[in-house]
Amino acid sequence: MQIIDPKANTKEHGIFILGSGSPRRKELLSQVLPDFKVIVSDAEELTMHPDGPIALVQENAKLKARSVAQLHPDCWVLGADTLVALNDRVLGKPKSIEEGCSMLRVLSGETHTVSTGLCLINVEKEYQVSKVDSSRVTFKQLTDPVIDQYFSEVNPLDKAGAYAIQTRPDLIIQKFEGSRTNVIGLPVELLAGWLEDLGITNDGQ
Repeated sequence: MQIIDPKANTKEHGIFILGSGSPRRKELLSQVLPDFKVIVSDAEELTMHPDGPIALVQENAKLKARSVAQLHPDCWVLGADTLVALNDRVLGKPKSIEEGCSMLRVLSGETHTVSTGLCLINVEKEYQVSKVDSSRVTFKQLTDPVIDQYFSEVNPLDKAGAYAIQTRPDLIIQKFEGSRTNVIGLPVELLAGWLEDLGITNDGQ
């Protein structure tokens, strides 16, 4: 898709769509934009990519954005995808508590990367750009009783890597580097600057 001047008439069509049903992303986007719609993408996500985790998260964000944008060509559509990777091993959302326990045991005492891919599309304006933000998170050494306690307070089944940095981080996290909101699922700092450059801001909406 050809990219044209992104600042041309960006306020002409003010509808902004978040192509994700994540309540955490909705909450984070509301810090940047006061008014937007949520339309959950029906795109089938990839589970691997030959070029590694960063390429995977970019491609999934693009798939999500495109599936919504093609139905709403005059809107700005944001697709997002977040994954946890330990070296080149991708840890997605666990399918069971047992798998979640296994993931936390793997992450125990290790430093892993959390990456969020973003893809912003406006079909009518022939605009499509992808960006990725990455943060590094170091886990404490975790025992099974600590993991059990953590899961008694956090549902891991809808979270990449089976954890949430915003809930009881004192139990599992030693330190992190980079954007905290990126680890939650939407890098607010990167997105705010990006939308401001396009003229899509609180004032612009």
